[in-house]
Amino acid sequence: MWRLEREGYYFKIYDESKNIVGYFAPEYGEIYPEDKANEVIEEMHKTHQKIKGGYMMLPLVKFGIFEEGKEMNLDYLLKKIEDVNNRISLWQSLLSNEGVRQYKITISHTDHDMLSITLELIFASPVALEKSQLQNELDKILDSIHQRGLL
Repeated sequence: MWRLEREGYYFKIYDESKNIVGYFAPEYGEIYPEDKANEVIEEMHKTHQKIKGGYMMLPLVKFGIFEEGKEMNLDYLLKKIEDVNNRISLWQSLLSNEGVRQYKITISHTDHDMLSITLELIFASPVALEKSQLQNELDKILDSIHQRGLL
């Protein structure tokens, strides 16, 4: 259902309809020398080095109220805030149930009416920097998020 496409240091995550749903940035560890980071990371991908985890950025919630010139009434505003509250509660439950302790929430870089969440992922065992192996590992997490209606 999910597909990864590498773009530089990170992967774009697509759904079955070829819509982008998020990003995955592998944790490459300490890279020395720092000025050779591009070459080192490229070599890590070529030789399928194993990584312990990474960071997955996904949409958290879209407000539907912060659009330039958008007019609304109080009923609309209350409904949108209630929807946002419900979605945040679902995310909170998911994070708690999955034992995710490290995450950050930021304003989306592509939509200022949306918040994104970046999850720190630590794999049960190291995974090779190879698209299909990473995809297999991320599928479990993405499926769980999707089943809760959050993707």
